[in-house]
Amino acid sequence: MTDRFSGFLGSSRSRRDILRAAGLAALAASTSVACASEEDGVGGSAPPATGAPSETFADPATKLSGELKILLWSHFVPSHDTWFDTFAKDWGRRVGVDIVIDHVDQAQIPTRIAAEIQAGQGHDLIQYIANLSQYEPSVLDMKDLVDEASKRWGEQLDLCRKSSFNPATGKFYAYSPGWVPDPGNYRKSLWSSVGLENGPSTWDELLTGASEIKKSKGIPLGLGMSQEIDSNMVMRALMWSYGASEQDANEKVTLNSPETVAAVEYMTKLYADAMTPEVFSWNAASNNQGLVAGKLSYVVNSISAWRTAQGTNPEIADDVYFVPALKGPKAALAAQHVLYNWIVPKHATAVDAAKEFLLHYTANFASATYNSKMYDFCAWDKLTPSRTTWLNSDPFNAKPADKLKILSDAVPWSANIGHPGPTSAAIGEVFATFVIPNMFARAVRGEASPRQAVEDATKQVDAIYAKWRAAGLVGG
Repeated sequence: MTDRFSGFLGSSRSRRDILRAAGLAALAASTSVACASEEDGVGGSAPPATGAPSETFADPATKLSGELKILLWSHFVPSHDTWFDTFAKDWGRRVGVDIVIDHVDQAQIPTRIAAEIQAGQGHDLIQYIANLSQYEPSVLDMKDLVDEASKRWGEQLDLCRKSSFNPATGKFYAYSPGWVPDPGNYRKSLWSSVGLENGPSTWDELLTGASEIKKSKGIPLGLGMSQEIDSNMVMRALMWSYGASEQDANEKVTLNSPETVAAVEYMTKLYADAMTPEVFSWNAASNNQGLVAGKLSYVVNSISAWRTAQGTNPEIADDVYFVPALKGPKAALAAQHVLYNWIVPKHATAVDAAKEFLLHYTANFASATYNSKMYDFCAWDKLTPSRTTWLNSDPFNAKPADKLKILSDAVPWSANIGHPGPTSAAIGEVFATFVIPNMFARAVRGEASPRQAVEDATKQVDAIYAKWRAAGLVGG
């Protein structure tokens, strides 16, 4: 890295920065070689089709020291965390930084972020599995980091860009190097019994097939309507399939529409015919646990539940298959299951090390994909050249080996939270306060008619947008 991205390692250009940049310019040739080797090691030649990819290293742009404190979730695929901790600490030893890593349950991270921001101290680098746009006023702009990553590896996946960039302010409130698709997980034996061996392909087929399975087998499907992240995702997928959305492309609130009402009416019918009350009190692990235990016919989730079942319930694992986003009257879209947002709070004391580490992590994203057992996908495709090969012939003993091949083209049927607009601070608050799953749950429980539930939710969304628009953080 050279001074071609002015200000990358700091918010201001001091005399020391200028002298440093001059020194780096003198070393441009050697630095370019280092950057090229970092890219080539991951994005050039493909690693062995079924073996772990080789990792690469490039010297940081400046001398680093001190401590880098990282907070991130406890991954749903534990092998990822075993790899990540060693990977991060090895980098720290090489560059002279003491790495401190704290893994916590994903549900606790928003509370931890809010507490640390309020206190003005805590971790230097924080990762979450969904958008953190509501914290934009309290975090550093990551534009310099995104620009550098894009110079090295090309255009960032639009899904990730829209989930980390606010066009109203021009600020990257987060760095988003990766994401996770959100396919349907279905039990082939159950769905074959109702004439749908390849699983449902539409929301109508989900209703008819799941209803018959529950009636004949006593096994419900599981789509959450609770205050947890999976419920937030799947209810939006249903809305989009009906042509409904929280906002339009210009960030104008559009929730109160006939399309939203129709989606809520559909869910009321689906719940009555094919579901059970547990979905109103689920946490993020509940659908995983139900699928692994053989108690659910269909869920919308990543591949983590199936991976768990490979070890704990192989018979169920072999019976679980995947389908892309279900088709509705207007579209076939799913929210990303996980969208990685890495933020650097304004209180961070190790900004240089945080950004350098994220470049190193991104350059080696093939290892994140492999060690998460195909869970994590990269925002820069060239960095995971063997991903399609792995999905077509799973290195971790899928039966059949090509069970995950439908994920190879997951991008066209995946959308960001806030689709068709950006993931703004207002969308972040709507997401974090569970307005959408609560809207569905109220109607399904009979606490309000579908139309009234939509109108009430719209009032909440309008108030949230008014607040953030007044702060200059929402367009439209």
